[in-house]
Amino acid sequence: MERTDFMMRTRTLSAIMLLLSLCGCKVGPNYQRPAVDVPGQYRGLAPNLPPQPPNDSFAQMQWQSVFQDKVLQELIAESLKNNYDMRIAAVHILEAQAALGVARAGQLPTLSGSFGVQNVRQEPTAAGSPTIDTAGLQFNYLVDFWGQFRRATESARASLLATSYARNLVQTTLIASVASTYFQLRGMDAELEFSRQSVLADRESQRINEINFKGGEYAITDVYQAQLLVQQAEAEVITLDQTIQQTENALSILLGRNPGPILRGLALTDEPHLTEVPAGLPSAILERRPDVRQAEESLVAANANIGVAKAAFFPQIPLTATFGAASTALTSFLQGPATFWTIGGELAQPLYAGGAITNRYRLAKAQRDEAELDYRQTVQQAFEDVSNSLIGYTQAQKYRAKIEEQTATYKETSRLASVRFKGGATSFLEVLTTQQQYFTSELNLQQAWSAELQGYVALYQALGGGWQ
Repeated sequence: MERTDFMMRTRTLSAIMLLLSLCGCKVGPNYQRPAVDVPGQYRGLAPNLPPQPPNDSFAQMQWQSVFQDKVLQELIAESLKNNYDMRIAAVHILEAQAALGVARAGQLPTLSGSFGVQNVRQEPTAAGSPTIDTAGLQFNYLVDFWGQFRRATESARASLLATSYARNLVQTTLIASVASTYFQLRGMDAELEFSRQSVLADRESQRINEINFKGGEYAITDVYQAQLLVQQAEAEVITLDQTIQQTENALSILLGRNPGPILRGLALTDEPHLTEVPAGLPSAILERRPDVRQAEESLVAANANIGVAKAAFFPQIPLTATFGAASTALTSFLQGPATFWTIGGELAQPLYAGGAITNRYRLAKAQRDEAELDYRQTVQQAFEDVSNSLIGYTQAQKYRAKIEEQTATYKETSRLASVRFKGGATSFLEVLTTQQQYFTSELNLQQAWSAELQGYVALYQALGGGWQ
């Protein structure tokens, strides 16, 4: 009869829990995305290229379409698999998932079991008494009437999303770093090749000058000036060889490897890239940039934490139930008078906590305000990044084209100076000067190609990097 009565009371308790949950509310503000000042179009956008719909923008392109060098694609794929920052970011997601599970568990009741053995001796009426075995189940539930656990779950879920977007940010940054470093490496490869060719050509000029000096046709200064050209080119080879190996080491670390050599693909001047980039609508940045999405989810989490802190001002409603049995023998468990049960509930209202509850609420509000400011700043920074990248990429193309013209002019000037010197119309100093100018301009041209492609990478990253 007691068990039947207990079951009836348990059903009553469950109904009360359900009723309280349905009647409950969620204190604290519901999240609304803050209004931000979104420009009509990006500054730096090419005048003949109006903003495109988001689906047609550069940011929507996957990295395999943006970077078509097969070797570069293999390097990026390897980095996404083995890079330690990516692997750490993946672990952070697992941590956030576990934290969400912990927060969600607060909305559910707990059930615990116990078993005990107690030896009872009563003096002097009894020389001994039997061992009493007890077993029971304890049920506890804190009614989420004010929504504190639901707000905590909302915060944890937003933190999980923020962590996921943080991983996407690591991904876009990693892709950009690998591509930018690779283009930098290919630029130095081209500089090194030109420097080595210059060494061979300059040594030949030095050899001819030495022969003509011995024949009495040239002055010793012509020999010294030829030596200067050789020394300049040889010094550049040494410097570039050092920098190339160090850049290979840096790229190896991005790939998750120990320092070592890096495979090469297309020449820098053969790398496919768009000359005019459709940037899309500025409003798409709010959805496309992983750092913007991360900042917004952090704001959502901070906003939900206000509700958690505010709920502490209101009464708490814990419900408990216990069912168990006690007997001097295991065979008599669950029979008649050996069983016991309790069902209860209470209303607990905090009266004084030394200001802790109030200050936790103030802290939550301040953290929410800070998160909103961080979100607004991140959005504004995103618009600046895109504008700077558009301007940088456009100007880098113009600069590279101008250096190409300059290099062609220096090359022709150097050729004519050599012809004039061989014809006796000028000194070797003119040859030295024009060849040094051509040498420097050729190196600048390779650096300009590298800067243009790195600007291409920076623009792709600034627009969101196709992380979806």
